[in-house]
Amino acid sequence: MTRSNCPPDEVSLEAISSWLERSCAIHYPESKRDLLLQRLGRVQHSLGFDSLCELAQALLRANTEAVQLAIVHAASTNHTYFFREMDTLSGFQQNVLPDLAKRPEIRLWSAACSTGDEVYTLAILIAETLGLEALKRTHILGTDISGPVIETAEAGRFSKRHLEQVPEDILRRYLRPVGQDQFEVIPELRAACTFRRMNLKKAPYPFKYPFQAVFCRNVLYYFAPADQLEIVNAIADVTERNGWLYTSVTESMRGMSPRWRALTNGTAQCVDGVA
Repeated sequence: MTRSNCPPDEVSLEAISSWLERSCAIHYPESKRDLLLQRLGRVQHSLGFDSLCELAQALLRANTEAVQLAIVHAASTNHTYFFREMDTLSGFQQNVLPDLAKRPEIRLWSAACSTGDEVYTLAILIAETLGLEALKRTHILGTDISGPVIETAEAGRFSKRHLEQVPEDILRRYLRPVGQDQFEVIPELRAACTFRRMNLKKAPYPFKYPFQAVFCRNVLYYFAPADQLEIVNAIADVTERNGWLYTSVTESMRGMSPRWRALTNGTAQCVDGVA
């Protein structure tokens, strides 16, 4: 199709939006279509396409993984930082970690981990609560649909902007300055953390052992209700019975799935998980 035969931007935007929802469960309501259009415009220019139509055509062709990954990365919201929503983290630290202290292994999953801030925050909480030695029996998995943010997470280097909520004494214990305004997590933290690219839409999830707690925070509201239900049920399939799910204070699990018992906004316990 030549440029002159391209449909209006609205048609191309709808084609890309439908692909995102079908392939990745990333849902943009009508109220956020302008935001999606802005993000796609940056992808269009960075990849050298003359129009949104050409970008949409490239996306829907076979063998266009580079275009697909660029669009997914742009459509994903990757704003995050260490110690985000500390009230939720404090609940985990006080209510769950004392039980996990008795376990031979600690297994946590940060779904939609973005640049890894949450993963390393969890490792710090474990070290602070149970001691640095506890990290040797800790396995924290961070997954995200965006390849570039997974690469950043694996590098373990962060600017001061990501660390503004970290108390100074904790910053000194667990991160080392490596350049102007750059800090690197200590090896003990990195050894406990693993990162993988993963699409939450692609269930069942390929995990051998169940998790004791799953963090899927500030992400469910980007999915349509039917996809939300599929995802929380798929998470239950890989969570221990009586294990925990943390979403966010603005995401309630009440009435969403009978497999989870909502406790407070942002916290639920698995009543139908892995025995």
